[in-house]
Amino acid sequence: MNETELKALSRDWPGVASAVKWDDDLCFTVAGKMFAVYCLHGPHRGRISFKVDAERFLELTDQPGIVPAAYMARAFWVSIAEPDRFARAKIAEFVRRSYELVRAGLSKRLQAGLDAAQAANSKS
Repeated sequence: MNETELKALSRDWPGVASAVKWDDDLCFTVAGKMFAVYCLHGPHRGRISFKVDAERFLELTDQPGIVPAAYMARAFWVSIAEPDRFARAKIAEFVRRSYELVRAGLSKRLQAGLDAAQAANSKS
């Protein structure tokens, strides 16, 4: 999965934005909180990092091709070091779950605002 596919995947999710940070990483956020990072340049080009359920962290990092994310592992983030090992649908599932986890951590007020914005967009 590349950056264009990630943008297309998350484009219609409420509150999602993306921007390049740290010169090399395309960061996807919901209401300003990161839920996925795609490395654009350098030795880790193509690597995708995202948040996972705490109870799945060890299970996932035991799989070939998935490692704890640098600087973010303590917050239960993993990196798919070898994206070609995984089907696009599986990566999409991981990224969607990350979005849901981060969104669930937002205040109820922010979540309600995202829901209202989505409802308004779907009516137009």
